[in-house]
Amino acid sequence: MKNTYIHIPFCTKKCRYCSFISYPNLEYKEQYLSALKSEIKSRYNGELLETLYFGGGTPSTLNFNEINEIIELFNIDKNTEITMEFNPENVFNPNYKINRLSVGCQTFDDNILKLIGRRHNSQDVIKFINSCKLSNIENISIDLIYGLPNQTVEMFENDLKKAVSLDIQHISLYGLKIDEGCYFKKYPPKNLPDNDIQADMYLKAIEILENCGFEHYEISNFSKKGYRSKHNLNYWNNGQYYGFGLAAHGYENGVRYSNFTDLKTYIENPTKYLQSNTLKKNERLEEEIFLGFRKIEGIDIEKINSKFEIDFEQKYKKIIAKYFDFFIKTEKGYALNNKGILISNTILSEFLD
Repeated sequence: MKNTYIHIPFCTKKCRYCSFISYPNLEYKEQYLSALKSEIKSRYNGELLETLYFGGGTPSTLNFNEINEIIELFNIDKNTEITMEFNPENVFNPNYKINRLSVGCQTFDDNILKLIGRRHNSQDVIKFINSCKLSNIENISIDLIYGLPNQTVEMFENDLKKAVSLDIQHISLYGLKIDEGCYFKKYPPKNLPDNDIQADMYLKAIEILENCGFEHYEISNFSKKGYRSKHNLNYWNNGQYYGFGLAAHGYENGVRYSNFTDLKTYIENPTKYLQSNTLKKNERLEEEIFLGFRKIEGIDIEKINSKFEIDFEQKYKKIIAKYFDFFIKTEKGYALNNKGILISNTILSEFLD
């Protein structure tokens, strides 16, 4: 157990596309932090961590003392990747004991930012990233969303070029999803790009970012050399990790678990799970394949064959044949090509019983 996720469920304001578990007030902050620390102390076994990730919500609603007190509960060293999600309207304080930032930019179009309920504008992003660089943060990632209301391929291309101009190390791209529990589900926005336009946006992103020195290493993620997200790579390698906090998920010793999603219930029961599931062998195999194909390098079939005592190419020969034009045969196994990535959900669903 060398990787840890911590959920901070507070936001100043909930964005219109957001369906994550978060609360736009800090009324219960002190009680929550007390419960969170109790959970960590009851379950963390003192391992030296390779990664520690603060997600949300908006972790930057907490000040540096509150974040640092949590970090101090863990065994870390200079090599531990400590990531914290920030919103650009926040002020970065160099006293945070973190070394990697994930900045929620989403777009550089100020009109769209207002439409989707963000509190910052494009200049806030630039000012925030420059201030972080002055504080000697050398590992900065930004999130961009494509398929936003009124967004065109040209507008998204402009977002990508502005992101590259900031001289950052990592970019994550996400297609807009409208799920239950968000404002846009109840009040659908107009002028959403269709699937074909979203596909064009995604392919344009690959072209631009690879030409600008970014490595496309996972379906949604691009990095400069040496700056892949170690924390997220652990997920895609189907590795174990602690999950602490409201609605957090974890994976320990073949058991996937999730914490309570109601704030008051979690505060009252920080050391209990909402649910846990011991994965069967076939479920672990499916996850290995599903997560592995998210990586651009694909899956290592020799490793899978050894780990699960199967013959991958024999077991899945019908799927491989059906989607032959969407796979790349690699030295170690198979990977999705760009066409395959565009229909990855369809392809990967066929590996699930």
